[in-house]
Amino acid sequence: MFQFFRKELSWGGRTLVLETGKMARQADGAVVARYGDTVVLATVVGAKTTKPGQDFFPLSVHYQEKTFAAGKIPGGFFKREGRPTEKEVLTSRLIDRPIRPLFPEGFRNEVQVIVTVLSHDLTNDPDIVAMIGASAALTLSGIPFLGPIGGARVGYINGEYVLNPTAEQMKQTALDLVVAGTSEGVMMVESEAKELSEEVMLGAVNFGHQAMQPVIEAIIQLAEVAAKDPWPVPEEDASVAALKARLDALARGPLTEAYRETVKQSRVEKLAAAKKAALDTIAAEELDTGKAKELLKALEADIVRNAILDTGLRIDGRDTKTVRPIYVEVGLLPRTHGSALFTRGETQALCVATLGTGDDEQIIDALEGEYRESFLLHYNFPPYSVGEAGRFGSPGRREIGHGKLAWRAIHPLLPSKEQFPYTLRVVSEITESNGSSSMATVCGSSLALMDAGVPLPRSVAGIAMGLIKEDRGFAVLSDILGDEDHLGDMDFKVAGTELGVTSLQMDIKITSITPEIMKIALDQAKEGRMHILGEMAKGLNRPRESVSQNAPRITVIHIPRDKIREVIGSGGKVIREITEVTGTKVDIEDDGTIKVAATDERAAKAAIDWIRGIVAEPEIGVIYDGKVVKTADFGAFVNFLGSRDGLVHISELAQGRVAKTTDVVNVGDAVKVKVIGFDERGKVKLSMRVVDQQTGEDITDKVGPKGGRRREEKAEGDAPAPAAE
Repeated sequence: MFQFFRKELSWGGRTLVLETGKMARQADGAVVARYGDTVVLATVVGAKTTKPGQDFFPLSVHYQEKTFAAGKIPGGFFKREGRPTEKEVLTSRLIDRPIRPLFPEGFRNEVQVIVTVLSHDLTNDPDIVAMIGASAALTLSGIPFLGPIGGARVGYINGEYVLNPTAEQMKQTALDLVVAGTSEGVMMVESEAKELSEEVMLGAVNFGHQAMQPVIEAIIQLAEVAAKDPWPVPEEDASVAALKARLDALARGPLTEAYRETVKQSRVEKLAAAKKAALDTIAAEELDTGKAKELLKALEADIVRNAILDTGLRIDGRDTKTVRPIYVEVGLLPRTHGSALFTRGETQALCVATLGTGDDEQIIDALEGEYRESFLLHYNFPPYSVGEAGRFGSPGRREIGHGKLAWRAIHPLLPSKEQFPYTLRVVSEITESNGSSSMATVCGSSLALMDAGVPLPRSVAGIAMGLIKEDRGFAVLSDILGDEDHLGDMDFKVAGTELGVTSLQMDIKITSITPEIMKIALDQAKEGRMHILGEMAKGLNRPRESVSQNAPRITVIHIPRDKIREVIGSGGKVIREITEVTGTKVDIEDDGTIKVAATDERAAKAAIDWIRGIVAEPEIGVIYDGKVVKTADFGAFVNFLGSRDGLVHISELAQGRVAKTTDVVNVGDAVKVKVIGFDERGKVKLSMRVVDQQTGEDITDKVGPKGGRRREEKAEGDAPAPAAE
């Protein structure tokens, strides 16, 4: 019989349970985490040896949702889970980002974290539970890990912070913020907000960090009784110090000189030459070139970081607060609905907006149920953007993550579907990159949407902040370069409007940062964001007055719900005929809302008139256009008001006596008819004889009861009646 251990605590009004020893016992670490009725299994396995010559840490995190967790069977042709969904990719990144910096320097063993959702109560999102479970599994595994970490979601409802809001509460919150950290400080932040102030955002981060401390303590207590023996961490070889000194003598001068080059491409070439020369010498001296490459990265970081702290100047000559020059152009692509080119220094995003209809919404089959998404933002990072010939194919985790970050920044500003009934898609093509292409995407997407005529109330801009932190001090950097991101300690991205923050994302590479540093970064980011918004306004400061002439015009009408079936027709026959004949797209919703989309205004009017004709009720005394659909001995059946039919009795076909129906009308004839009543079964009775078939004029008062003109209106020249004898 196996032994298992359990830790339970009350957290955020619900019970959090961590259990180990029952499932996945052959993994190095395995924890079942339960919050409410949401249950995940987190496992960790580490390779016992490293591959020869490996100079990086191969950590992989996989979060997977099983549809059985919500009592569902996968949709589609293949009835099993397939490629990761966007939610699974984003949650995998959410777990990866705070744990990656907490492995020891020089640890190169492959580590794989797999988190599986086993049960979902549709109230508590599994992502926070998954993060906690992964942290606990790592802490128990014995693998070198400087954790544990905790995680929490923070909402903001009616001016108060809410810990781990439920799915129902998330509909009311002005903030969706996920924070992860250790007992010492914050490691990661991901958020979407409705233009909240920097003070509210910082308060949310601190609230979440404090709230996760009982969870961290619970993991530590579980580890005290259930953790495996710690792995030995390889100590640095004595020869490394000598190699480091040799490299310093060979490369420090040339690398320092190369980093004085302010133009990226020239700097890259000089750095490559300096590194090659140093490595060639190391190889000639038969020293460890693999270790030398690793030490060169540390030497580069030391040169760049200390230069900033010593001089206050950065690689490209800027001070710590200056934003690179910005160039904006909108409407540059003639056939698209909206386009913008946003350039900031050597980072450039070409953003293109497309307006679609309800048919273009993305249907998402999530554990919580199927829903439709009407705002899509896709980010692409081709290798030419950094001057390389690299991998080219479907988007990876980075592309999906950057696209979602920009999506969160723009989403709070979008008009409601009632105000603007379009499906919106923005594609950001990164055509150049040297630092924070995701924030360039935010700026370019905002401009492209306004160029397409989307009524955003305000522009949205984003800026990436960096950090250099040493024992002797720190420096917060605005609008970081790619090298500063790579060699620095923090990537802190803030997006928002002139009124407040809409998205905040933070990743750090050290064990934690303090609230003081975060406050300085937020204040400095606000200053930079306001500058960028001012530069964007020079290109376009408000949405176009109307949507692009290339975009469909959508007209919204409402019909009674009991008339929807008539508009659709049997098997969709009626709605198909409307769209094929008029060349429009028609979306019908369950509440009777109908959206007619067309680039031709006359086509839209024709479709709307057709629909209104179908749902309209015939009124006695009103004249309608119709078409003869059937003839009989007793009269003709006429189609009018869309699909509605009525009978013109033979006596109502024309003035005077009619011997045969087909003497007056035939199938397919266009006629004008007047509603004169309803029979006992509710069928419509029509008349043609009281309507002038040329003008459509009502001539009831000019004819007798069943034909013939009234005596007082005899034609001029008629002979008078003979006198009585």
